[in-house]
Amino acid sequence: MRIAFLVAPEGVEQVELTKPWQAVTDGGDSPVLLSTKSGRIQAFHHLDKADTFPVDRTVRETSADDYDGLVLPGGVANPDFLRMDQKAVAFVRDFFDRGKPVASICHGPWTLVEADVVRGRTLTSWPSLRTDIRNAGGEWVDEEVRICQAGPNTLVTSRKPADLKAFCAAFTAEFRKASSQAKSAA
Repeated sequence: MRIAFLVAPEGVEQVELTKPWQAVTDGGDSPVLLSTKSGRIQAFHHLDKADTFPVDRTVRETSADDYDGLVLPGGVANPDFLRMDQKAVAFVRDFFDRGKPVASICHGPWTLVEADVVRGRTLTSWPSLRTDIRNAGGEWVDEEVRICQAGPNTLVTSRKPADLKAFCAAFTAEFRKASSQAKSAA
């Protein structure tokens, strides 16, 4: 499977990028780092600069058709930058339109709110997003990981870095299941 990781040029919480990336790699699949600009992205450890990572492709160079699933890491600034980019928002919405699985952690669901895809779904996030999620028509729950099967696609969400082990196990299993179902239907 090819899994897209969408992040802004700066602001992603490093561990929320690297741990899920490693889980995808450990599963024998191919993670691809996407951003709104080419070059390198600047990750953070909360508010402090951390490492940089090379961008594989920009959202303008690709589409949801090229991937089996999408991961939206958090970080406070990351999803705020993404939600201001129309191409990034359209890219996220396209995964839902095509019935492909999506996983998001921490502040990542802000991009889902902007893409108008949380209506009728139950999800979790960093607690400060609960009002935004409710205002966008979603139901917010305080759980380590939440798997929501609504319509043709699956949404896997988690609250924070402490939930990464459960998040990685859940989204990799759900992505694999969705991939198997897509192959069976073809």
